[in-house]
Amino acid sequence: MNNIYKKAAEAIKKADALIITAGAGMGVDSGLPDFRGNKGFWKEYPAISHLGISFAEMANPRWFEENPKLAWAFYGHRYNLYKKTHPHKGFDILRELGKNKENGYFVYTSNVDGHFQKAGFTENCIEEVHGSINHLQCSVPCSSEIYEANELKISIDNKKFEALEPLPLCPKCNAIARPNILMFGDWSWLSHRSGEQSERFSDWLINLKHKNKKPVIIEAGAGKAVPTVRMKSERLAAEFETILIRINPRDYHIPHYIQGFEIQDSAMSGIFKIYDNIQKI
Repeated sequence: MNNIYKKAAEAIKKADALIITAGAGMGVDSGLPDFRGNKGFWKEYPAISHLGISFAEMANPRWFEENPKLAWAFYGHRYNLYKKTHPHKGFDILRELGKNKENGYFVYTSNVDGHFQKAGFTENCIEEVHGSINHLQCSVPCSSEIYEANELKISIDNKKFEALEPLPLCPKCNAIARPNILMFGDWSWLSHRSGEQSERFSDWLINLKHKNKKPVIIEAGAGKAVPTVRMKSERLAAEFETILIRINPRDYHIPHYIQGFEIQDSAMSGIFKIYDNIQKI
C-alpha cells in the first residue's frame, strides 16, 4: 500500500499542473456530515426522519414555495454548519501543491460549502458545479441577480424544525430568497455564476493544451451516488492522457482504460500520506 502513495507522489511531482476534483467526502474529515443514504441524513436531521422525507425530496426548490420555514430550516442549518466548520489540513496541502506548480491549479467541486475559498484557494481557480450556499437568488426568480449571502442569520426551532422569521427575501421583489444551489428537479436555478467559473476552467485547460503541459488529477471524496465529479475526473484523465489519483474509502476503483492510482482512504488521510512521500522525493 505504501508503494501506491509513493507512485502517486512521483506523478504529482512530475506534473506541470494540478487539477483537484472533490465531492462530499472531502468535507467529512472537517466534521461535516455524510448524507450517504437516508440513515445518515436522518441522523443529522431527526425531525425530518419523523416526516419521512429523504435527502433528495428535501433538496427540492418546491419547499421554498410550499413551506419556506421548513426549506430554510434545512438550508439554514447547512449554512450555519458550513460557516462554523473549518476546512481540514488536507486543503492546505493541496493548495500548496497547486501553488508550487508552474502552470498552477484548478478546483472542480460539487460541494456547495465554499470551503475551498475558506481554505485560501483563489476564487478564479474554482468551479462550483452545483452552485454555492454562500450566494442567494430569488426563488421565483424575478431577475437573474445572484448576490452574496453576507451576514446571513438563520435561527431555527429545532423541535419544530422551522426557520424563525425573518426569512431571507429577494431584495428586488420581496419573494422568498433561496440558496444559489442546483437542487433536485430544479428549473429555477440561476446557473450563470457557475457557468462563468466553467468558462474560466475551460480556458485554463485550453491554455495547458496549447503549451503542451500535462496536469495530474487528484480526486478526493467523490462517490457514485451523484457521479458528476467522477465523470469529470475520468474525462479529463482520458483527454490529457494523464494520471488520475482517486482517493475514496469506498468508491475508489478506476476504469481499466484510465491511467491511475486507486487509494482506499479518507480524503485527509490519503492527501497526508501522499504528501509525506512527496517530501521524501
